[in-house]
Amino acid sequence: MPCEGCMERDNKSTDATMEFLLLGFSEPRVLLFLIFLIHLVMLAGNVMIFMAVVMEPSRSPMLFFLCQLSVIEICYTLVIVPKALLSLIVVGGSTISFIGCAAQMHLFVALGGAECFLLVAMSYDRYVAICQPLHYVAVMSEGLCLRLAVACCLGGFAVALGLTVAVFRLPFCQSHRINHFFCDVPAVLHLACTQSYTRELPLLAACVLLLLLPFLLILTSYVCIVVALLRVTSSTGRGKAFSTCISHLAITLLHYGCATFMYIRPKSSYSPARDKTVSLVYTNITPLLYPLIYSLRNKEIRGVLRKTLRRKKIAQLN
Repeated sequence: MPCEGCMERDNKSTDATMEFLLLGFSEPRVLLFLIFLIHLVMLAGNVMIFMAVVMEPSRSPMLFFLCQLSVIEICYTLVIVPKALLSLIVVGGSTISFIGCAAQMHLFVALGGAECFLLVAMSYDRYVAICQPLHYVAVMSEGLCLRLAVACCLGGFAVALGLTVAVFRLPFCQSHRINHFFCDVPAVLHLACTQSYTRELPLLAACVLLLLLPFLLILTSYVCIVVALLRVTSSTGRGKAFSTCISHLAITLLHYGCATFMYIRPKSSYSPARDKTVSLVYTNITPLLYPLIYSLRNKEIRGVLRKTLRRKKIAQLN
């Protein structure tokens, strides 16, 4: 049943003239500097990995997936950070239209979902490399990698579209003040004028499709990898094989750890202040760690970056 004081779902409340107010943070100057600095470093790191992989003539499947991951992280942050910076500059928060809020939510969830599916594809790549090394080149062909990349994007955008439509079909109360720095799903759902738990069902379904199922597939891949490594008699061989999975495991734990804390929890534990802090880490700090983790732990990335720097020095000398 609608709550008292809800806005009717008429043209005035649903067209492009309807606006939300993003309250943002209360300490604008310090946060503005930190977010801007982190944003620039993250963009530089991901752009460097993207350019290095694109310039590499012979790309392995893992490098192909890392290139796509860098593109997702760049787009991921560009969807959130500009509006977040504006909400920090403008006193009292910044406004965002109904359509703009829906578009931001859809892109945010779609890119996050594509990353979840991409982590599954990367775990499958590690499974084939360790459990079926003789068939790796035949199985992980360029065509399969391309199809997996397209499927990751389409799957994320399809689930995000269904979630966004379900959320913005709900009636909203007279207060359109979103206590957040972007249109995150829990923050917008908090404004919905309904007392039933049906408003949380779309988010639950999206969490199952984007978080639970991909995580189970990744877990299955690593169970098979561990079983295969236990059969290896040489401890050195086991260590070398498992070292190729450390970067992927670290990013998976970071991504799913933050996402699980944000979206898989009871309604009673919702806290706007805590959510904003975790979201700040999730949308800025975590994307910054991704290029650092892969550049430090992945030999292929280090090799590609060295080749790129060497080419640049040769070009300067010539």
